[in-house]
Amino acid sequence: FVEVPMETLLSDAYNQARRGLIDMGQASMDFRPGTIEGYGGAVDYAAHVAAGQMTLGAGIGEPTVSKQGAVAGDTCHVDVIDKDGNMVACMPSGGWLQSSPVIPEIGFCLNSRAQMFWLEEGRPASLEPGKRPRTTLSPSMTLKDGKPYMAFGTPGGDQQDQWQTNFFLRHVHFGMNLQESIDAPSWHSEHFPGSFYPRVAAPGKLVVEGRFPQATVDELRRRGHDVVVGEDWSEGRMCAAAQEDGVLKAGANPRGMQGYAVGR
Repeated sequence: FVEVPMETLLSDAYNQARRGLIDMGQASMDFRPGTIEGYGGAVDYAAHVAAGQMTLGAGIGEPTVSKQGAVAGDTCHVDVIDKDGNMVACMPSGGWLQSSPVIPEIGFCLNSRAQMFWLEEGRPASLEPGKRPRTTLSPSMTLKDGKPYMAFGTPGGDQQDQWQTNFFLRHVHFGMNLQESIDAPSWHSEHFPGSFYPRVAAPGKLVVEGRFPQATVDELRRRGHDVVVGEDWSEGRMCAAAQEDGVLKAGANPRGMQGYAVGR
């Protein structure tokens, strides 16, 4: 249904231009999506910000784990490597079954991921017959020296790619092992419009775990970020499994007390 200019999006020139917009000394409150001639469309950022004032009903918004640890309705993630080195990253998500009616004539619930469609015409994700919805699900896999190395991922809607990037950079560039990379304090931004109705945007909002030093929080605020300090272990549900030189290794997240790393 939609042509995506992947070659341009992944090019050095495009990403160098995007990277040049970052001011390390001052957070921007502007919304500056990339522009590629012939692609994309207008975004009413003010409307997304205003959507944050809406009162949400049951079954609306991102599925998540409650503060009490209840798991009903959340996305799951599983990484597996077998004895032959076959690897899989799997992320089933039926988070809205409690709000998706069973259609008597067909006998099953509506696709819970259909919530990702737009009911406005002319958008890449507008509802159309035969179209699959876009999704935030990001089960990930990486190669090392051309060979399968690691499967990893996390529940978390629009936070998935943020938490996974934090984890991946720590492991690859800072030498942390899988468990250290998962356990290190994490964060996410809510500056961009969310994927889940009503698709809220919160300019400059940065949510960090309480384990960050106060000096770090103060400096982020000085640079203009709207910092919200969450609980000490509140950001992410990362897990990962990797293989190297015949050794299998895995790490699981203590957040939410739901993840396990096992081998046999």
